[in-house]
Amino acid sequence: MANIIFLVPYPHDIAPGQRFRYEQYLSMLESAGHSYQVLSFLDLPTHKILYKPGNLFSKLLGVIKGYIKRILHFFKALGADYIFVYREITPLGPPIFEFLLTQIFNKKLIYDFDDAIWIPATSSQNKIAAWLKSPQKVGKICRWAHKVSVGNAYLAAQAQRFIAKSPQSQAQVCLNPTTIDTEKMHNQLKNHSEKPLTIGWTGSHSTLPYVDYLLPVIKKLSADFDFRFRIICNEAPNFELDNLDFVPWQKATEIEDLAALHIGIMPLAADAWAEGKCGFKALQYMALGIPAIVSPVGVNRDIVREGIDGFHATRLEEWEQRLRILLEAEDLRIKMGNQARKRVLQHFSVVSNQKNFLSLFD
Repeated sequence: MANIIFLVPYPHDIAPGQRFRYEQYLSMLESAGHSYQVLSFLDLPTHKILYKPGNLFSKLLGVIKGYIKRILHFFKALGADYIFVYREITPLGPPIFEFLLTQIFNKKLIYDFDDAIWIPATSSQNKIAAWLKSPQKVGKICRWAHKVSVGNAYLAAQAQRFIAKSPQSQAQVCLNPTTIDTEKMHNQLKNHSEKPLTIGWTGSHSTLPYVDYLLPVIKKLSADFDFRFRIICNEAPNFELDNLDFVPWQKATEIEDLAALHIGIMPLAADAWAEGKCGFKALQYMALGIPAIVSPVGVNRDIVREGIDGFHATRLEEWEQRLRILLEAEDLRIKMGNQARKRVLQHFSVVSNQKNFLSLFD
């Protein structure tokens, strides 16, 4: 049985990426006889202010504390059988800890990511840190890792390309899709007879700009249908609509807030960053029996089967047409919603992926 150290960016039960990449499997690790410890870089007070403007001194102090903690975490990791790293051990600078653990101390590192994190990107609130980041370290860590765990085929192909640059690397790439807990969380089926009709989107402030593209369609449909447009986010949108229903994201009410939707949307831009997305929004809708309309970018093309679980839409005309169809046809929403939940249960649920996740620690 293995002793596993998780070195992750954020505190436990805070970040959606961490919750759905590994946190929901922790009890299964224990049931399989493994022991583990989760060690985060940021503390809770720093995480709360990190993506807000200002508080520069407090952010700097929080990051310094994180580096001090990481030195202590490093020595703990030396006694582990496996070290699971989500995205990176430290947010700034070169991968010093990853190098020491794998190349000097020969530790088995499992490197997990669910975005195209080798592409330079930073939030508008923290532009000052952009030049300190080192996205090129992703390729190095892939080559040093024992296993690379990624959320979709596009990320897997890129990880393989990184590894191929070092013929001596023995790293294995494992496709480990982002999954939904259909037993304890997303465990209800949408009642499509409920009113008012609701089109909705959920996500973080960083992906909220994708919604702007659809505003002309939402305004046009509002003239023909009585529906509300729900945005579930950690920040309020910067646009106004007469039927806008902004709901601040809260973990305690997450499922209840999502279950109010009749149609879930996931617009994306057709770029390399979006190709790395793991379709999490669509999976959340589908797990609750809510048909999804998505941009057919990256893994979205595979998750949502056109005309079965939901629809694909690229041009504004396609978005309008598909939204009209689902707004008008309750029976179709029910049929697609049922198919959508079945798809998640069979291919994108924690239960269906349990064996795959545990195999990372074989």
